[in-house]
Amino acid sequence: MGKGLFISFEGCEGSGKTTQAEKLFSYLKKLHYDCLLTHEPGGTIVSEKIRRILLHHSNSSLYPLTELFLYLASRSQHTDELILPAIKKGTIVISDRYTDSSLAYQGVARNLSLELVHNLNRIATGGIIPDITFLIDIDPEKGLKRLKGKDRIENEEVVFHRKVREAYLNIAKKRKKRIKVINGEKSENVIFSEIIKITRLHPWFRGKLKHNLQGVEK
Repeated sequence: MGKGLFISFEGCEGSGKTTQAEKLFSYLKKLHYDCLLTHEPGGTIVSEKIRRILLHHSNSSLYPLTELFLYLASRSQHTDELILPAIKKGTIVISDRYTDSSLAYQGVARNLSLELVHNLNRIATGGIIPDITFLIDIDPEKGLKRLKGKDRIENEEVVFHRKVREAYLNIAKKRKKRIKVINGEKSENVIFSEIIKITRLHPWFRGKLKHNLQGVEK
């Protein structure tokens, strides 16, 4: 993985993962770490164009395999153009969604083969995986109620989002060392406090801490 640290945030719609990714980025920047905040689908000019196709309401006729390939195309460009160069420079990369999203959304909720999605993810990314993944878990119905406007994926039936949540939790059980499940129904500051505690315990930070990370931004 090179010299940097790769952190991803995952979760159902409305889980609060985007807010927490932004908070962690801001916090580490204030501690003078070289950080990059990005997201999927998107993150680069090409990937953002693919994002518009994936999330626009008018594209409701997308087939599951087509959807998967579009996500993978966006991810491949995102990884090669943005993520890998940053990691090689020693940057902390924080991504709002990465490969686990495709396993949950397309592999399980869209009823595609998990093995297929895993193998294609590996091809699209060159086999890199996040060092830490924070899964912000929340009841899908509660998460959806938090949304002000809904894109194509968010507009799916609740049963779809329940499958996504179940898939995420099953994936996390198999990858406990990397994926840290956090209760997304707790307060924003409590969630962030847990994220900081987990982050500072990662081996990458040993000998690199410039400040005491015990204090949490209010």
